[in-house]
Amino acid sequence: MAHLEFERPLVELEQRIRDLESMDDGSDGLGGQLAELRARADRLQRDLYDDLGTWEKVQLSRHPDRPYFLDYLERIFEDFVELHGDRLFADDPAIVAGFARLDGAPVAVIGHQKGRTTKQKVHRNFGMANPEGYRKAMRVMELAERYGRPVFTFIDTPGAYPGLGAEERGQAEAIGRSLLVMSQLRVPIVATVIGEGGSGGALALGVADHVGMLQYSTYSVITPEGCASILWRDGARGPDAAEQLKLLAPHAQKNGIVDEVVSEPVGGAHRDFDEAARLLGESLRGALGEWGPMDPAERIDARYAKFRRMGRYLEPR
Repeated sequence: MAHLEFERPLVELEQRIRDLESMDDGSDGLGGQLAELRARADRLQRDLYDDLGTWEKVQLSRHPDRPYFLDYLERIFEDFVELHGDRLFADDPAIVAGFARLDGAPVAVIGHQKGRTTKQKVHRNFGMANPEGYRKAMRVMELAERYGRPVFTFIDTPGAYPGLGAEERGQAEAIGRSLLVMSQLRVPIVATVIGEGGSGGALALGVADHVGMLQYSTYSVITPEGCASILWRDGARGPDAAEQLKLLAPHAQKNGIVDEVVSEPVGGAHRDFDEAARLLGESLRGALGEWGPMDPAERIDARYAKFRRMGRYLEPR
């Protein structure tokens, strides 16, 4: 398992436990020592993650072992069929989209996908979608509306890809059109930020009836490093920018940007994929149970009102 610097003491202790377990044959009296070490590891884990700073939580949202969209997909949904291409230019592996079943009911699923190995990261473009990725997502959304299937989106990107080719092919237009399409869909939409929620690339999948955030995810108009480069011309001041951006899940919930903060296993989702998926699945089912029975016209009006209410401001005297 990869680890962040602040996790090092815990990782080293867990490695010591594994080494002792491999030597324990039940006859050399290691059982008591193992029990003591496991209890110490449990206490250390809780202490570490109960006292994290903003930058450490940003690092957790990017943890290399954090579950990605496909990890949740295989644990929560069944019978997934992926659709490829935007029928205009190409397929974009940074966004995975298609149809599946949730507890036997047909649904549409769309999400950013990052890679773990170097080859996968390049193939998925580090989760940064091109215009064709968002157009593919819209194609699936429109199919979902045609057949009355709820839409689930999963956000995990530092931002839309800012390359020259993406701009030439209409990156801004694709994101803007995705916002428009999602605002008018007659079927229920449930969006969840599962890792990084960066800039318009994240918002393009985030106009939903119910928006959730995993406990250690982030949601922001720009990455901390990008913000620091603009404000102070020094990307190394990302930790300072993270404090100012208010990009953590509790901040977003307090300001009405998201509706729910979904708990993660102790230590973060990367420490227990199955438990993380169970907790997220409960959130998705609850949101669908709330929004699914609603009349489509009423649902669209409520969605519009929800986004109009976002933000805080002071009236001038």
